[in-house]
Amino acid sequence: MDANRLLTRSLQDPRITRILAAALDAVEPSKLVRSYLQKADLPKHNRVFLLGIGKAAEPMTLAAADILNHFTNALIITKHASGQTRERITVMEGGHPIPDERSLAAGQAVLDFVSKLDENDLLICSISGGGSALVTAPKEGITLAKIQAQTSKLLASGATINEINSLRRKLDRVKGGGLARATKAKVVSLILSDVIGNTLETIASGPTVDLLLGERVQNIIVGDLRAAAQAARDQAIFEGFDSDILDLEIKGEARNVGMSLAMALKDERRKKKTPFCLIAGGETTVTIKGGGKGGRNQELALAAVDELRGIENILLISLATDGDDGPTDAAGAVVNGESCQRAKKLGMSAPDYLSRNDAYNFFDPLDDLLKPGYTGTNVNDLTFLIGF
Repeated sequence: MDANRLLTRSLQDPRITRILAAALDAVEPSKLVRSYLQKADLPKHNRVFLLGIGKAAEPMTLAAADILNHFTNALIITKHASGQTRERITVMEGGHPIPDERSLAAGQAVLDFVSKLDENDLLICSISGGGSALVTAPKEGITLAKIQAQTSKLLASGATINEINSLRRKLDRVKGGGLARATKAKVVSLILSDVIGNTLETIASGPTVDLLLGERVQNIIVGDLRAAAQAARDQAIFEGFDSDILDLEIKGEARNVGMSLAMALKDERRKKKTPFCLIAGGETTVTIKGGGKGGRNQELALAAVDELRGIENILLISLATDGDDGPTDAAGAVVNGESCQRAKKLGMSAPDYLSRNDAYNFFDPLDDLLKPGYTGTNVNDLTFLIGF
């Protein structure tokens, strides 16, 4: 990750952008897949097939293709396709966070792909967050419209990803182990976790998770939020910051979490005069009450603006590791002690924008939206509390 992609008006310190970049680099999906496959003892097989599902599906599957270059065919379903073409590899895009007709086509393609394999074949799956929406194959009597309506309702209500994916598993033939049951092949599923606690059935709604299938299916976590946070901590210490990981299982309403983290940052600033970097992570939720624009990371940051008013030499940075925060081109936002006053000069009030769930349009004129672009990975959200 080029650290310069993480610069904003308030975030100009190269030490800090290197800390953020280190977190993302530690969970670079192709590196994780290569590392696993280079030392893996794979089940005996005649043919190898590759299947990728999720936001990080393309780099993960292409890395597998490089290591297992004798593979027969590969299918990749992702949100942002790179556009590159390779022999024996088909790439499709699906809808996210709401499944669409492309997701429906992808679901059928996945089932067709795996159903043709036999017990002497090996299917290497690369699974990452986002797969639940990108691939859908509704059960009999369930329409795409129903799935879309239910998903939209849950997203707007502030439901957790566990709750959303629990419903998805009940409505879909691919999820909840459906993919693994649809094939006779041996399955090795390499999983990049984007959920708190790394619960296998929740990540992309667990397409290869079925305990009844026994040793025919192996599910392996190759990367998660803790790996990213630990790399950020190591880099922070290298850069001269006193650093620690606070909590990697943060959940709840983004605005409440933002206030709590801002208070923690203020408290740490009072106690320490030397540079520090505290790291937190998880996945918050937003209950939508207004018609604004934003995502959970931006809303978390917006809730911290007034609390941090006037405090010198601090930053609160909230970052979605996949580069997407809600339906926006931002991955999060940056707050410092001047954010409140700068906003007031532009006629903006943080509580007013928060009431409309309009964090994007608050931080955009401040030039403090994080816009690194597509990162290629996806391991939940990180928040950095920094004093310097």
